[in-house]
Formats: sequence, structure tokens, C-alpha cells
Amino acid sequence: MSTVTNIESVLQEKRIFPPPPEFSAKAHIQSEAELERLRAEAHADPEAFWARMAEELHWFKKWDTVLKWDPPHAEWFGGGLINISYNCLDRHLSTWRRNKAALIWEGEPGETRTYTYQQLHTEVCKFANVLKHAGVMRGDRVALYMPLIPELAISMLACARIGATHSVVFGGFSSAALIDRINDASCKVVVTADGGWRRGKEVKLKAAVDEAVKETPSVTACIVVRRTGSQQEMQDGRDFWWHDLMETVETDCAAEELDSEHPLYILYTSGTTGKPKGILHTTAGYLLQAHLTTKWVFDLKDEDLYWCTADIGWVTGHSYVVYGPLSNGATVLMYEGAPNFPEPDRFWSMIEKHRVNIFYTAPTAIRAFIKWGDSWPLKHDLSSLRLLGTVGEPINPEAWMWYHRTIGKERCPIVDTWWQTETGAIMITPIPGATPTKPGSGTKPFPGIEPDIMTREGKSVGPNEGGYLVLKRPWPSMLRTIWGDDERYKQQYWSQIDGIYFAGDGARRDPDGYFWIMGRIDDVINVSGHRLGTAEIESALVSHATVAEAAVVARPDELKGSGIVAFVTLEGSHSPSEALNQELRAHVVKEIGALARPDEIRFTDALPKTRSGKIMRRLLREIATSGTVAGDVTTLEDFSVLEKLRAEEE
Repeated sequence: MSTVTNIESVLQEKRIFPPPPEFSAKAHIQSEAELERLRAEAHADPEAFWARMAEELHWFKKWDTVLKWDPPHAEWFGGGLINISYNCLDRHLSTWRRNKAALIWEGEPGETRTYTYQQLHTEVCKFANVLKHAGVMRGDRVALYMPLIPELAISMLACARIGATHSVVFGGFSSAALIDRINDASCKVVVTADGGWRRGKEVKLKAAVDEAVKETPSVTACIVVRRTGSQQEMQDGRDFWWHDLMETVETDCAAEELDSEHPLYILYTSGTTGKPKGILHTTAGYLLQAHLTTKWVFDLKDEDLYWCTADIGWVTGHSYVVYGPLSNGATVLMYEGAPNFPEPDRFWSMIEKHRVNIFYTAPTAIRAFIKWGDSWPLKHDLSSLRLLGTVGEPINPEAWMWYHRTIGKERCPIVDTWWQTETGAIMITPIPGATPTKPGSGTKPFPGIEPDIMTREGKSVGPNEGGYLVLKRPWPSMLRTIWGDDERYKQQYWSQIDGIYFAGDGARRDPDGYFWIMGRIDDVINVSGHRLGTAEIESALVSHATVAEAAVVARPDELKGSGIVAFVTLEGSHSPSEALNQELRAHVVKEIGALARPDEIRFTDALPKTRSGKIMRRLLREIATSGTVAGDVTTLEDFSVLEKLRAEEE
């Protein structure tokens, strides 16, 4: 039998939602025709398009060349001098925005802090001086291991101000994960906090750092924010309190004039081998695309209160909590804790309290909201919302429809965005005033982005044929390499199809040119020679009224090659039964066809997820296949979920 190189697409979605006319009338991009003109301009001469857009940024010195492309290495805006901290802060200080709120922060216990652009600038300058006193110089790496508090954004902007490269490590990671990341980047200083709050409990961070620094010889100092007030061991000469150091420094610090390609940050993303990959992003191109996508995709206006719920430990937090919104002069809401503390309506009560206009969250969170029940959002006035967004993985159509009806009250456009840690910024997305949306589709590429769907041999596939999602042209915010491992960078992203970026996702394009992401390629199941994307089977299961969330994995099957195992969590009021098991299997056949019928359905209270909310299908595959888990579990949020699944296996 010949190898099947395509992924078969089985999901059919016919609903379509045009942008509300009253939204389009005030939008930055007001019609599909205007958007297509921008796409055509960018397609005809991408370098001229990105250069025109780069005029929106502040440059100390303009670039000499827009792009130098020596596959797979790109340099954008060569010869230009720029500073991202200056673009996010200083340039607003000569305008009325000086006294505008830049950050509004709410802690899990309920306290709030607000920083105007002027105040944020002062704090960033002071902390930049603290870092300099700690011996941090241009090009040094600084590890940031913190809760979601304003000091994390301040630390990032301070690093960027003096040309230090930051590496944010999510505050939920273990000391073992921290050791790997500090050592890989040879970080000089660690900035942390005593702890943070999560579901009413203290997450102890300084203790994890104390454990880690025993094995990280590059670290010379540890700076600690007092957040929870818990007792800490402070080592003389190494550990310093943030508040003590901030009292000793000047309130001014000039922004360094940095080369366009100066390394801005390293962000580690899980590798299949268990060794994390340090994705390197540089300055100018990254800022440009983060800035422009924030403005156009979220239709950002000066009067908006914008809330992206991502932790800054993930790329979404880098691009769409800190750099993109602040470079646009936005007011950003940040929240420290869990969405269901003290009750499952925490997000909705915050939207009502702060009068949030733009809300950007993950499909995983949306499916959790559905499971918790409609009564929670219905208690609150959500009328301030004008735009909703989703990010992190494909959203199944039924979750999209719930978001549209229950949260958006059928009047808020939804921007379903596809992008990756590696891409740095949004790549495929609706533009809310211009793009008719289809539940479950990321719609079309952002202007200047050239995706395609190909076979392994590099041949473009036709409409509604599944294949591999690729990017055919370099883009400004692209990763530049994997830190310290350029060979792995070439291998992982550029060796599958020569000279073309391989995203690792399966996708199809419908006859209207809309992209449908079908999940990670390693989440593809080969059944009797047919390659099925797991996201589509999961969507079929979730479209059943009893199902809140589903994850589908393959296990070896002598007859078919792979069998389909579905792990299913039910809506609050429903209980597992053999009758429901059979009903769900039949429902998948009705929605997709007999080929996709799960061989086994396992009901479970919860699914194993990473801290950023992605389902860890790799662990489920191991449980479905062997009943044990051998791979890297450092990114798992709740280990008890895994223990329960193992116990059910026994």
C-alpha cells in the first residue's frame, strides 16, 4: 500500500457570520475589499508592505535593508536601531497618553493596582538601573520566574531597555524545569517572587529558585518581589529584595539603541524528546508584527480596556499582554489567579467590574466555562464586550457557538487566531470589521503572511484536502533559531520541505480559501490507511449535548493500524453509562462517518493539560497504549489527573 501523505478532512461546517455593520463602520479595516487590497499589496511586494508598516514604530536610525533572506535565516530591517521598551513607553510620554492607564492589575485575593504610562516608565527605568547595578550588561540573559504580577511586565521591559535578553519561565514550572532553562541560556540573574496566589493557595517560587540555583553556576544574583509575605531564606550577597533595591536607584535610564536583530527573548517550548527548545526572537521584526496584529486583529482603540487572559510565561502573554498592546498605547488588564476562584464566575465578574471591551482567551478555558454551566456568566452584565478572541489550539464549532451566544450575545465578532511560539505573532485570523467568520475556522492569513497546505513532497493540495500547514515566505516576527542549537532549528522547521517553514499542524482550505486547522500532525490517527485529524473527531464528540471536552488519541491496532480511543469529560449534570458510551460512538458516525467511530470511550473527570491549557495527548496516548507514562511531564498542571487516569487503567 502506498504511503498516504494527506490528512483526510471530515468536518463539515456550513454556518457563516458576517461582521456586524455597526462594528465595521468604526473599525480600522472596514470591509473585505479593503482587506483584500492590503493582502494584494503585501503579496505583490512583501518588503515594501512591511517597510510601510514599520513607519508606525519609533526608530533611532532607519534600516538599510528590509530583508536579508538566506534560508533558513532571516534578518529584518538590517542596519536599523530601535528599542522595544522605548516603543512601549517613552514615545507615549509626549502625548496625552502619559496619564492614561497602561496596566490595571488584579490579584487573586482581589486587590488592584493601576500604572499610568508615566508611572510604568518610571518603574521600568528604576528596575533597568537595578539590573545594571547587578552587573547585567547588553546581551546577558536574565531568567524571570514570577507570578502574573506587574513586576513581571516591568522586568521584561527593563531587560529590553538595556539590551539584556529575557527568558520568562512560567511560574508553575518545577525547579527541575527551571534548572534546564537557566543552564541552557546561561542566565546571569534570576528575578522571582516569594510566591503567587492560585486557587487560594500560595505557589512557592523562591523555594523552587533556591533549589534550582544549587545547580545553575551562571547565576550571580536573585532578586525577589514580596508578593505573599511568606517567610523566606535570603542568602547574603546573592538574594536581594526588589523593594530594597528599587529605593537605591535613579528614576531615569536611557533606552539603549539596539540593532534590529538584537536578541529580545528566549522562550522555551516543550520538545517531543523532553528537552525544551529555546525559541529565539529578536527586536524590530517581532515588535512590528506584534504591534500591527494587535491593532488590526483586535481593532484596538484608545478607549478600549483590553484583556488577554494568558500568563506571560507563554508567548501569548509576551506578544498580546505586554509588547503588542503597550506599543499601541492600550490599557491592559492583568489578572494573577485562576478563572474559578473563589467561584466559577471570576472572569465574568471582572469583565463587569472593569468594563472590559476586548477579551482574548483559550478554547480550553471556553470548554471549562461550558462545563461549569451558563448560570455563571448569566449572573453578570457583559454588555461592555465588543470583541472576543480565541488562541492556543483549534476551537471546536460548538464551543465557538457557545462563546458567540452566551458571552458575545450574538453581537461581538470572534477572532479565532492561529499562530505559534515560533511565529511570534498571529498568522491566520479574521479581521473583525472585514471577515465573515465560520465557527471553527481561523479564516484567512494576515496580510503579508503566505501559508499553504502541502503534501510531504511539497505539492499544494486542492480545496478541502487535508495536508501539512506550511509558510512559504519569511515574516518579520519569525523565530531566528533555537538557542544554542541551530542544527535542531534547521532540522525541526526547515528540513521537511526544502526552504519552507513546516508548522507541524495539519490543515485544510475550503473552497472560500478559509483555513481549518486540524491539530498537531503528531495528533493524526492512521485508520486503515486514512489519516484523520484528532481535532475533527473531538469536535464531533463535543457537539453532543452531554460532552464538555474530549481528547482523542491512537493506539496500535493489528487490523486497522490504529484504533481510536476517546477520553471524554461530561457536562456537570450528566453521568457515564454504557448507553451513553454507545450513543456517543453512534454520534461520531453520524457527524463524520463510520471510519471515525471510537473503538473505546473512557469517561474521566478531567484531562491532563499543560499550564497553558493544552491537552497533553502524548500522555493520553501512552496511557491508552501501555497504561504507563514515560515521557516528560514537567509542563503538566495537575498531576492528580494523571494518577486518576492510571488508576482507572488498573
